[in-house]
Amino acid sequence: MPIASQRLLYFINANILKGNSVAKNLSCNFVNLKSNMSRKTIFYIIFFTALVVIFYFTLTSLVPEFGKKKIPPVSYVKPFAFTNQDGKTITEKDVAGKVYVAEYFFTTCKGICPKMNNNMKQVYERFKNENDFLILSHTCDPEQDSAAQLKHYSDSLGVNTDRWIFLTGRKDSLYNMARTSYTIDDPANNLKSIDDDFLHTQFWALVNRNGDVIRIYDGLKESEIQKLMTDIKKELKQKG
Repeated sequence: MPIASQRLLYFINANILKGNSVAKNLSCNFVNLKSNMSRKTIFYIIFFTALVVIFYFTLTSLVPEFGKKKIPPVSYVKPFAFTNQDGKTITEKDVAGKVYVAEYFFTTCKGICPKMNNNMKQVYERFKNENDFLILSHTCDPEQDSAAQLKHYSDSLGVNTDRWIFLTGRKDSLYNMARTSYTIDDPANNLKSIDDDFLHTQFWALVNRNGDVIRIYDGLKESEIQKLMTDIKKELKQKG
């Protein structure tokens, strides 16, 4: 092959190789750029996720109710007026802003009431020094359970009646309160004749500071009593 042709062929091959080198360099630069962008993207994702988590936990520590799913109340307390063991009228205004447990019993009961009120005394002993806590025990038998009878009964328990209040009143008002406010007895049990009606229930209602009935408990079950006391403690920490 002539020398001129050899030089031309060498020049062409050299440029081809040079072109391949440039292409390779461009490819490497693109891969490096893509890698750097991926690292930045990952960094920003981690950074902003951390910010969101920190913000959430800061809010939950400053605002305890933030992020908690609120369960709608079972019912709410309607206006009432009953007479306590001292002959004083007690209304919904006297319990406003308080956390309290409502129950129904009667003083001459030989069935579930003695056990139920022994269980209630556990609750009383646990929270008797809490100024914002009350127990309201309504009689099922107002004809027998006068204010004087309730006073005698409360004295036999040896409790502070500023904290554990015993209530009597009109039978229809007491029963309507149990069935429509506290929902501890089925409204369908309401007979046409109040004289023939008799309410006897083992269930208790927990009322929060806003007058909402938030849960019903079985006053004969120890596990329910423990759950009640846990819930009372939580409610006392809440502001109305």
